[in-house]
Amino acid sequence: MKASGYTSITTPMDQPKSISPYDVDAAISELKQELSALAEGPSQRIDCTSENIEQGLARLVLSLIELLRRLLERQAIRRMEGGDLDEAKIEEMGLALMKLEAKILELARHFNLRPEELNLDLGPLGHLLDKR
Repeated sequence: MKASGYTSITTPMDQPKSISPYDVDAAISELKQELSALAEGPSQRIDCTSENIEQGLARLVLSLIELLRRLLERQAIRRMEGGDLDEAKIEEMGLALMKLEAKILELARHFNLRPEELNLDLGPLGHLLDKR
């Protein structure tokens, strides 16, 4: 620490930057406020209590199945665009993916889940599924 009460750190461009203790305290205070706001904000966690364990488990499982379905769909599109598949195989894969999507929606309705509820919020990582 320098005699002036400022510490010196280097920036990515190796230029010294002076930061006062007040700046450090202000930054810490701001981070604490942001963390508190995140902790108090609405949570999209799966609430698995004894009353709704089936719905919570169904939401988790169907979310993962929907993720896998979308990955399979993307792989099928890449294979189709690459010319690896004949027309019969393209038709077969398309029908299978459509049936899987219909079954996921049917099971979601059975457990009173909306399709958008299958897109789990993973916090800082974002959502499980990309927006369509």
